[in-house]
Amino acid sequence: MTTTQQFPHPPPDPRRGPGSGHRVHPAGDPRVTGDSVPDRPGHAGGVPSHDPGRGPGHGHGHSHSHGPAAPVSQHLRKVIAAILIPFAAAVVAGLVVLWPGGAPAHQRTGVGFDRQTQQATVTTVVAVSCSAVNASGGMSAEGNPTGESSSAEAAPGRAEAAGTCKKATIRVDTGKDKGRTFTEIVQPDQSRQLHRGEKVVVAYEPSAPRELQYSVTDVNRRLPVGLLAGAFALAVVVVGRMRGVMALIALAISFLVLSLFILPAILQGSNPLVVAVVGSSAIMLLALYLCHGLSARTSVAVLGTLVSLVLTGALGSLFIGWAALTGNTDDNTGLIHGLYPSIDMSGLLLAGIIIGSLGVLDDVTVTQTSAVWELHEANPSMGWRGLYRAGIRIGRDHIASVVNTLVLAYAGAALPLLLLFSIARSSIGTVANSELVAEEIVRTLVGSIGLVASVPVTTALAALVVAADRPGRTSGQMPDHSRAGVPAPARGGRGRRRKR
Repeated sequence: MTTTQQFPHPPPDPRRGPGSGHRVHPAGDPRVTGDSVPDRPGHAGGVPSHDPGRGPGHGHGHSHSHGPAAPVSQHLRKVIAAILIPFAAAVVAGLVVLWPGGAPAHQRTGVGFDRQTQQATVTTVVAVSCSAVNASGGMSAEGNPTGESSSAEAAPGRAEAAGTCKKATIRVDTGKDKGRTFTEIVQPDQSRQLHRGEKVVVAYEPSAPRELQYSVTDVNRRLPVGLLAGAFALAVVVVGRMRGVMALIALAISFLVLSLFILPAILQGSNPLVVAVVGSSAIMLLALYLCHGLSARTSVAVLGTLVSLVLTGALGSLFIGWAALTGNTDDNTGLIHGLYPSIDMSGLLLAGIIIGSLGVLDDVTVTQTSAVWELHEANPSMGWRGLYRAGIRIGRDHIASVVNTLVLAYAGAALPLLLLFSIARSSIGTVANSELVAEEIVRTLVGSIGLVASVPVTTALAALVVAADRPGRTSGQMPDHSRAGVPAPARGGRGRRRKR
């Protein structure tokens, strides 16, 4: 029998002794672990020979694609735990200390969102002459079946409009006045026209005269929004399966932390920055470990996200102060400041930057960590520098797309504002210098810098962790494949992959 018939792979180097580069341990040696290849028929000294039923070279190729990777060293696990366990304990302590007892009571102003609302239905809509409508949009008592009337969205001091208006009768469906009806006059130039059977939202002002207590403020969009949310959840579950279910649970937890902790704590007067840091950290820990499991891989993503959030917060604090941004730039923030003067609006702006950056950072850090882990499993002999360089190449593509997405998202949200500046023919410098636009610029660029920084930080952390146990570094048991002609050993391709 020739040499090529005895060995389907190139023959072993005789200088390395029996076993083709494998150290043969006696039976019962504790060093023979579950990852070692046992001696069985068709194996010589722990090296699998050619099995015709499995195809040529199957043992070597299968080991890199599906076999379990070497576990992360216990030392590194202890280091990661020593960082994350105190951090998680600090987050829990922050939640306990800052947990609100509910939003403080205040007298409703009836302005914007600060008013009582009820659900209602438009029962009838009839055409009337606008000449019969007074300047405020109210209806005279004549022709009003209930003796009640109200006005909605009519500009103060508007002159009587010529043409045809609409008189809508609305029935209140919720609250103590359920079943009560009132009329609403809709001017022909109003952007929102009422239709029979339409579900609407009405505002209630108890201090107003009875005939003016109710007015239509918006359309009831609960059904279409609810259906869209259901379609989203269904798509996530169908495509993601169990991962999708866990992602939806994490999303629900994030919403609960936001609505039960972050918002009430800020309203109670707690520092918005501290509340945002504690709340974001809680969301990060719960969401990442719930979606991706309790493993070293997820822990590295958590560390990368944490470092990037710290950088984002530091840059945001620096440039918000340097640019003298107050955070009070529109009607909503002005209303908040009027209702709760103790709230630090610039701190609220920084809190929004941190919370807004968290979602994108999670995506990038998890992707980079997974990429480095897969690179290591494909080539276990690659050092941390090689893993870092390969991971960075992947991260650059991610950065190019995500940063552009982030900027366009902010630009899309501010499109009406940008359109106003365009109509005014203001220069770019004038537009950028206004606080309203400068606030969005700082928000976008600070978040983008934190996003960009997360790629090298997370890639370096992941490369250092997974490269610690690469072949040739673990007590000399793994063979040296640097010599040509030595077949790579199988790595126990059977069995489930272990999470690390």
